[in-house]
Amino acid sequence: MAFFGLKKFPAPIAAPLWPFYTAGAVVLYGISQAASAMAQSDEFKNDPRNRFVSKVKAAEKH
Repeated sequence: MAFFGLKKFPAPIAAPLWPFYTAGAVVLYGISQAASAMAQSDEFKNDPRNRFVSKVKAAEKH
């Protein structure tokens, strides 16, 4: 079936790119974990831009 006049070719898209998808997911997870660890450090505990301020203050009350 032609979609906007383009022919469909049986070219694999995801199969040759799976290492890049996997590496991207690993890098994204690592950056997320590093950013969370840095945001919860003592240096940035009282920074108003910190998204974990409410969680840190709630943990200190207990």
